[in-house]
Amino acid sequence: MGHGIAEVAAIAGYTVSLRDIEAEFVEDGLDNIEWSLGKLAEKGQISESAEDVFERVSGYTDLETAVEDADLVVEAVPEKMEIKKDTLSEVDEYAPARAIIASNTSGLSITEMATATDRPERVVGTHYFNPPVRMDLVEVVHGEQTSDETIESVHEYVTSVGKTGIDVKKDVHGFVVNNVLVPFMGEAAWMLEEGDCTIEEADAGLVYDRGYPMGPFELNDYGGIDIANDFLENSAHGVPPSIAEHVENETLGRKSGEGYYQYEDGNGPTYEPGDRDGFDTLRVEARMVNEAARLVGDGVATPEDIDLGVRLGGRFPLGTCRVGDKIGLDVVLKKLEELHEATGATRYEPADYLVERVEAGETGEDAGKGFYDYTGAWPYQFLNVDLGDRGVLSIEFDRTERLNAFSEEMFAEVDRALSDADTDEISCVVFSGAGDRAFSAGADITGFTANAPTEIMDVEESIERVYSFERPTVAAIDGFCLGGGFELMLACDIRLATERSTFGSPEIDLGLIPGGGGTQRLTQLVGKPRAKELIFRGNHFSAERAADWGIINRDVPVDEFDNTVSEFVDDIASGPKTALKVAKQVINEGQDASLDAGLKMESQGFGLLTTTDDMLEGVQAFREDREPEFED
Repeated sequence: MGHGIAEVAAIAGYTVSLRDIEAEFVEDGLDNIEWSLGKLAEKGQISESAEDVFERVSGYTDLETAVEDADLVVEAVPEKMEIKKDTLSEVDEYAPARAIIASNTSGLSITEMATATDRPERVVGTHYFNPPVRMDLVEVVHGEQTSDETIESVHEYVTSVGKTGIDVKKDVHGFVVNNVLVPFMGEAAWMLEEGDCTIEEADAGLVYDRGYPMGPFELNDYGGIDIANDFLENSAHGVPPSIAEHVENETLGRKSGEGYYQYEDGNGPTYEPGDRDGFDTLRVEARMVNEAARLVGDGVATPEDIDLGVRLGGRFPLGTCRVGDKIGLDVVLKKLEELHEATGATRYEPADYLVERVEAGETGEDAGKGFYDYTGAWPYQFLNVDLGDRGVLSIEFDRTERLNAFSEEMFAEVDRALSDADTDEISCVVFSGAGDRAFSAGADITGFTANAPTEIMDVEESIERVYSFERPTVAAIDGFCLGGGFELMLACDIRLATERSTFGSPEIDLGLIPGGGGTQRLTQLVGKPRAKELIFRGNHFSAERAADWGIINRDVPVDEFDNTVSEFVDDIASGPKTALKVAKQVINEGQDASLDAGLKMESQGFGLLTTTDDMLEGVQAFREDREPEFED
């Protein structure tokens, strides 16, 4: 973790001192950074050369020398409180008075650590997720005496290194993500102990029925069973026997070659989609929702930060608070009460906040309120929606933890953003992807395995809404544009891309075909032979080829991309809304009709527009040699 955190800071332009107690450990850390930077440079994922970044990193064994001019010191020593406190005490002695001291602990008390220093107001938690170079999340944890100024500075720093910080307002054991994530693994282990499931049933149920990227036993093996054991030992609910047994036998998962699954003498997880039948997913999710409710009710974190945390830190398909709102908080509460009555186990005791919401009738999405308020602006999880100047509606896909891959919920949010939009206020829509790696890398296929055919049809309708939206739509593409992202792009009117973008319809490799009109719109653009080539082979292809074949309007250098998009959007936004609407309608509907029928549509549209005020303004502006001022 230490060398990963150092690498993140160096990539962002900071001068970094890496310190450990032995020279060989320092050299190992530097070697790891140098190797990682080389790989990132090969893939074009850093803007500088690996050598230039690495020059900003120095290694030390002497702590005083390492921290003597530091603004921020992040410790990443072993998760033992006494070691943490000894380290912070030494740092406090040698670091400048201005320096902030941060701990990368995953759950130990920041407040207790701060007692080892004379600057508790400048001690803070910064829990990075492993590996720091790849994982976007940092939990920023308040100690009891941490100052607001320190918290603000650390959030600014986290943003400056390209990470997303969530605010953990109270110093509780496990912070946010682990408090929600560990019940995912722990409850399944209790169900195993009680004979209510097999390992395979639990993993298959939560992956194939609920869309989680890993099952609970698979995740336990992946992270290390000892990690879950350490957390549970410090909780009020105890350690499930199978977890304790694996720790005692030192069968800790992947890192030891054996855990719940075999890795040295086997191929790892053995569950299949058919194993999911009958597994009680609600029992696991009710525990997670209850822990989220406890965190909200105790003022530890907001629903927004909890959901962002479990998405980025746990790779969950949907934030746990939103899961609760979709299931229904009354359903969750009933499940917990039944389990508590049957077992007496404290882990099923409903959180006060959950009970209060249900008693108030605020049971979730269907009720209009739950963790979130659905009666006003919609609480989007995966989109950033903004109506800007001149009616430009910007819709940014923000699921960077999955390269903006579309889940069913994300498609539904696109549909909602367009269906809720007031077209009278909108001149055009611009779709883009958050981050610098993907417009959208496709559809999150695992999440669709539990869906009925009618739900899949809802996804098709979302893309069709983009295609038929009354205002011009622009796809601003930078990075991967694959599968579902490619199909949504094809539904847009204007498609602009950076030269580094990559396109493709890889569904055939999953035993599928493109959906959302992908087979038909692609064929209309490139003809049957090329469409068959791209769909049958499923290969990725470059922006240059996409432009040559007429799939996109432009491929431009990265440094020219924003200006190019702005030029297109400015022209569209300043144009006559009614004429643009009619033009889009005639072009889209005319291509599916005979030439004669298409010409009739065009004639009718032309005749209609000759009666509008916009047409008169356009003619007058032309005669007066000025820019027209069309109606809003």
